[in-house]
Amino acid sequence: MNISQRGSSWRTPAGLVALGLGSFGIGLTEFVIAGLLPQVSRDLEVSEAAAGWLISGYALSVAVGAILLTAATTRLHRKTVLVGLVTLFVLGNLLSAVAPTYAVALLGRVVAALCHGSFFGIGSLVARRLVPPERASRAVAVMFAGLTVANVLGVPFGALVGERWGWRATFWAITGIGVLAVAAVAAWVPAWAGAVAETHGTAGVRPQLRAFRSSRVWLTLTATALGYGGMFGAFSYLAYTLTEVTGFSGADVAWLLVVYGSGLVIGNVVGGRGADRDRDRTLIASLAGLAATLAVFGLLAEGRIASVVLIFLMGVFGFAGVPGMITRVTDAAGGAPLAASANVSASNVGNALGAWLGGLAISAGLGYTAPLYVGAAVVALGLAVMVVAARTGPVVPVEVAGHAPPDPASGPARVGGRPATRR
Repeated sequence: MNISQRGSSWRTPAGLVALGLGSFGIGLTEFVIAGLLPQVSRDLEVSEAAAGWLISGYALSVAVGAILLTAATTRLHRKTVLVGLVTLFVLGNLLSAVAPTYAVALLGRVVAALCHGSFFGIGSLVARRLVPPERASRAVAVMFAGLTVANVLGVPFGALVGERWGWRATFWAITGIGVLAVAAVAAWVPAWAGAVAETHGTAGVRPQLRAFRSSRVWLTLTATALGYGGMFGAFSYLAYTLTEVTGFSGADVAWLLVVYGSGLVIGNVVGGRGADRDRDRTLIASLAGLAATLAVFGLLAEGRIASVVLIFLMGVFGFAGVPGMITRVTDAAGGAPLAASANVSASNVGNALGAWLGGLAISAGLGYTAPLYVGAAVVALGLAVMVVAARTGPVVPVEVAGHAPPDPASGPARVGGRPATRR
């Protein structure tokens, strides 16, 4: 896979492919359960509401685990931590696959979720070290590509495998993907990329916590939470909008979600490239585009063609800001891994907030387009926060020793036995 910049091309490091495979497996775990809930409910003899905790319990565990595991492993070699996190992911899915009871299945979901936030937080820092500094956001986008592809394939994959061989077979398949990811991270992520010796004084927990004194960190985290909250607040009730307002059948929802997921994939690529050119402008544009898309969607939800186009744009603008938000918050925190993981926690908090607000709007009798308008308002608030953040001045990228040289294929230059950035 080649990625071009300014007419030149560079080969994607194998370590990024390994991280992308890990994010694909983790993404499948997050999204696949939505298509399996009816089967799980019947097989484990629990109510639909109890089965729903396999989703909400996962999200809450992501938010908590992102902070706790990153803090607990802050002095450990990052490659070792990543291998351990993916191994934890394998164990969680294995528990779900063999679960004799609902309690064990829920435990498996919680165990698998604990690695989610830390993997993306720590993995994003390792990904940045595998490429030259000017390609940092694109490196993060390559890692997150696995997550966006999982969003496209997750629900149909789970439904297909689950219907043919049972819901447990889906978790066995994800466990197998996790084993491959463990092997890939162990083999392909170079040891020097996971070193923690030069992290600008952020190796311990206390220095990392001091990074949260920065208003730039909190402004970026707030913009992340509001941006995600608005998008997922609308997305959570999208099936109702499409069937009750637009007039699509329930069977149409699956391919419409594929359209949305395709937008996520494209938004991730475009957003990563844009953030490397002008990060704050890209973040402002993505939030403005998302707010406008949700508002227009609310107005045109009765039209089928318009809805398909707007679902796609919702995915594009919704994920275009992800690579830039992660690099911005870690740069604002001086490279602290805890800040990158906190960004994942912020997005999950935003998801919960947005879904709650969207549900309140429907309960108030405002109709199934109400979550779109609520989402637009929440994203607009996030846009305002991002504009304020940008006006505080640009966040200077952290230069971490060990970055790959401009041509990763040639191998990293070494100074004193360790990789060094060529300038």
